[in-house]
Amino acid sequence: MLDVDDGATKAEWMTEIEHLRPTGLANNPTYTQVVTGRGARTVYVSGQVAIDAEGALVGGGDLASQTEQVMVNLGIALADAGASFDDVVKIVTYVVDYQPEHRAIIGKARGRHLPTDNPPASTLVGVTALAAPEYLVEIEAVAITD
Repeated sequence: MLDVDDGATKAEWMTEIEHLRPTGLANNPTYTQVVTGRGARTVYVSGQVAIDAEGALVGGGDLASQTEQVMVNLGIALADAGASFDDVVKIVTYVVDYQPEHRAIIGKARGRHLPTDNPPASTLVGVTALAAPEYLVEIEAVAITD
């Protein structure tokens, strides 16, 4: 980590994010295989679920609605930390009772928020349950900002 006293210039403190698509690994347009980053600040956003500001569930039983609310919540959390979806370098998605058709549903909501030209590194994990039985999806993120 750069320290104020180490003689680093302002340019060295600026965020540098590189999206790598290594030869020999499949290129998937919905995520990047490797993302490297350097910046003055790393932001870790806890897993977000489909609850609104008052704590009420949004989209009970509906994966698409819940994923959209989760992405909205991530955007709010990132903005409060001075970041945006463009700064996200890693995202992890947890889905209850994952089925292959869930990927397209989740991808549609993610696509409305995440950059499509250089998406973050991504992991999708099927789980048997989340913190409350009504939650169908939870997403956490890591971002790097100036």
